[in-house]
Amino acid sequence: MFTQDNNFKPFKNKVWLSSPTMHGEELKWMTDAFNKNWMSTVGENINEIERVVAKKIGCKYAVGLATGTASLHLAMKLAGIKRGDKVFCSDMTFAATLNPVVYEGGVPVFIDTERDTWNMDPQALEKAFEIYPEVKHIVIANLYGTPGKMDELRKIADVHGAIIIEDAAESFGAIYKGRQTGVFGDIGIISFNGNKIITGSAGGMLLTDDVEQANKARKWSTQSRENAPWYQHEELGYNYRISNVVAGVVRGQLSYLEEHIAQKKAIYERYKKGFEGLPVSMNPYDKKNSTPNFWLSCLLIDEAAMCKQVRGEQDVCYVKEKGKSCPTEILETLSRYNAEGRPIWKPMHMQPIFRMNPFVTVEGNGRGRTNAYIAGCGVDVGADIFNRGLCLPSDNKMTVDEQNKIIEIVRACFD
Repeated sequence: MFTQDNNFKPFKNKVWLSSPTMHGEELKWMTDAFNKNWMSTVGENINEIERVVAKKIGCKYAVGLATGTASLHLAMKLAGIKRGDKVFCSDMTFAATLNPVVYEGGVPVFIDTERDTWNMDPQALEKAFEIYPEVKHIVIANLYGTPGKMDELRKIADVHGAIIIEDAAESFGAIYKGRQTGVFGDIGIISFNGNKIITGSAGGMLLTDDVEQANKARKWSTQSRENAPWYQHEELGYNYRISNVVAGVVRGQLSYLEEHIAQKKAIYERYKKGFEGLPVSMNPYDKKNSTPNFWLSCLLIDEAAMCKQVRGEQDVCYVKEKGKSCPTEILETLSRYNAEGRPIWKPMHMQPIFRMNPFVTVEGNGRGRTNAYIAGCGVDVGADIFNRGLCLPSDNKMTVDEQNKIIEIVRACFD
């Protein structure tokens, strides 16, 4: 059994959180773009990945864009978010989910997380509409590749006449009730960032069933040029179109999506088995209704097994206790052995830039009643998960032997 004072040496090659997995076909299509001199934002690679992704996800139109964030920004514009509009947003997510709301002058109102999937809490969303009945836009992220409770969230949105923008950046290939994520909103997006399950090094896509939205997104993403012999501009545009070279990388990757998902799932299951007997649990999902893409495997330490941990804005400290651990100890230990982990996404309402924004949370008190709180007063599910959780090395090139050693390292943190 591994112990931290034995002679186990750091990994010779770093074990990454989630790095690109290349197969060779990517270079084929990049070279094709080079040989045909389609090195700009038009070309066969773009056309093909738009066709393949739309078919795979089950939407009518997929528009290739420079990044997932660019896709979200154009989704906000298409949804009609205006300056001063309040927008309900997932709280526990990466800042890119909601930064585009601010680009358009909107005001994020953060909706707390539920414990079943670590995604937006439908009860908190319902409570938010009681407080802010005028809101007409909701931005929902599927965290770490796990679908949220999309049917419940959709039903609430429909009752209140609200538009859903679905951020499926992390969940490409995940399934909820037989459908791919990215199609449960009025507009959806996916990302091909370097650490995603399918990558182009960059890139993203806007997903829609509305041909007018697709055409507007393509126009806006190419500086809003009008159909004229000269450069004619009648509205604001952006340099957001995907490169045909980047699209070549994505084109070479797409056929490996199911293989990558299977590899990620195997990693999740090995962790789950390897941590049996420890006071921890893995990031949850709805086994009856959803199949995640298992992009990242995450660990949640039982509350009673947490040693003392204090986090400031940029610094953290902890006190080691026998039989207990904390995310800081585990992450620092993994780093010493040349393996990369990461804290859970720090909830947006805890970020200095958004601390004055409204925050709505709802959690049962164990007696069949539900209490609601605003602006950080009371139960705060996302903050609790952030405090006790961490993302484990989840690279699909990690060997079984490497993963077994990581499991031993984590287990030893509780000695």
